[in-house]
Parts: sequence; structure tokens; C-alpha cells
Amino acid sequence: MSSIGYFFKESLQGFARNLSTALGSIITIFLSLLIIGVFLVAGSMLENLMSSVESEVSITAYVSDEAPDSDIDRVMNEIRDMPDVASVGFTTKDQALENFSSSMTSNPEIIEQLDGTNPLPASIDIELTDPQSVESVAKAIETNATYGQICEDPNDVADSIKYGQGTVERLFQITNYVRYIGGALIILLIFIALVFINNTIRLAILARRKEIAIMRLVGASNGFIRGPFLMEGALHALIGSLLAVGIIQLLRMFALPQLENAIRFLDFSVPDLVYIGIYVILVVAGLVIGLVGSAIAMRRYLKV
Repeated sequence: MSSIGYFFKESLQGFARNLSTALGSIITIFLSLLIIGVFLVAGSMLENLMSSVESEVSITAYVSDEAPDSDIDRVMNEIRDMPDVASVGFTTKDQALENFSSSMTSNPEIIEQLDGTNPLPASIDIELTDPQSVESVAKAIETNATYGQICEDPNDVADSIKYGQGTVERLFQITNYVRYIGGALIILLIFIALVFINNTIRLAILARRKEIAIMRLVGASNGFIRGPFLMEGALHALIGSLLAVGIIQLLRMFALPQLENAIRFLDFSVPDLVYIGIYVILVVAGLVIGLVGSAIAMRRYLKV
């Protein structure tokens, strides 16, 4: 315990001796971990958003007005037996018009322009167990011989089948780009933080080179000499990581509610456990960065 106390005391003295460099190191770690934390929180929000979008993915297969009920039932039973199909329902022309009218309550003039006619077709509605399989299920419906006879446009069966896979694919492309860019940025920020820690410990070693030489002469162990520098690097990292955690918590408490009010159609909620996990990751990552940066500096500049 006395050694730990000595290490801590020496790290504080080293902090005071190289205050400007130490502050630069802390600020660099703080900014790096803050950006990493923001990316982790944003990634969690994005995953939740993607999950909600995926849950809405379904297939609508339109049928002609003259389609016999027996053929519709046959197609529905065949679709129901397909892999990855959760449920199959049917929307009549009247139900389709009623649903459309309910969605247009803010624009009643559109309904009035229909002048009592119903241009909407009936449809077979398919829900999936795996949204990723939407394209394969749609292709299976398109190649179904019976559906090809009763679809809304027999000359173009594919045009009678609608699903939101195009939107989901674009969202996946965007999220992949964000992940790649975020990953590259995180690596760059960690590298910069390591460089700053390395430079700070190097200056601390140079400032105490005479003291270190005396400690060697009196037989101090390598661990005893290295301890204060490791403690100093860990101290910088701990302060920087706690500052990052504090800022993210403030953003969560004050900025996030305003964002949710401004964009109410998107769900920005992240479970408390996810935030706790991110905070733990940031503190642990900060300590690892501090210890690794200190170890690299000592390996290069402290020959003990």
C-alpha cells in the first residue's frame, strides 16, 4: 500500500511539473473518448432505428378485381407454407379504400376527387419472420403460377408485388458507411491519444532523469521506478474518460430530449444498461490507452 501511495504522490508531482503537457494529454484523451462515446451511443440509436424499420418490412401482392376466391385462397395457402413467412392476410377493395381514407383525413379533397369510385385493388399481405428474406419470398410469389394468373398486372407480375426492401437496403448501406467511417475515426483518435500520452511520459522521464539515476544506484527495482509513470498515464486517462462520460451524460439529460421533440417520428431511446455499458467501456478504454501509452514511452526512454 505504501508503494501505491508513493506512486500516486509522484504522479501528482509529475502532473504539476508538466502541467501544460499533462492538460494537453487529458484534453486529447477526453476529446477522443467523447467522440468514441458519441459514436457508440449513435450506433445504438441507429441499431434501434434499423430494427424498427425491419419490423415494418412486409410484402403486398396485389390481385385483380376478377380473381376467383378459390385461386386467392390457394395462393395464400401456398405463400403461408413458404419459409420465413409469419402470417398471410387479405385486404379487400373496400378495406383498402377505407384504410386509404383513414390515412387521408388531413386531405379530404383527395377522397372527394374519387367521386365514389374505388380504384384500389385487393391485396394479399405477407408478414415475415426474417425481414432479410423479403426479396427471396417476393421472388417465390412472383414465380407462383397461380398468382401470375390473378395478379393485378399479368403482363408484369413483379410490378404487382410491392415491398420496402429498397429503402432497407439503402439504410443498411448508410449504416455500413457510418460504421466504417466511425471505426477508422476511432482508430485514429486512439492513435493520437497514445502519441500524447507517450510524449507526456517522455517529458516526465526527462524531468526526473537525475532522480531515476540515483534510484538505480541505490538498487530500486524496475517496477518501483516505472510505477509513478504508469500511475501518471493512468491518471491522465482516468480524468479524460470521466470528463467524456460526464459530457455524454449531460448531452443525454439536456440535448437528447430536445432532439426527440424536434424529430418525433424517430425513436432515439437507448436503454439505461446500454449507457452504463458505454460508460464502462470508455473508462476501461481510457485506462488501457493511458497504461499502454506509458508503457511504450518507458520502453523507449526509460532503460530499466
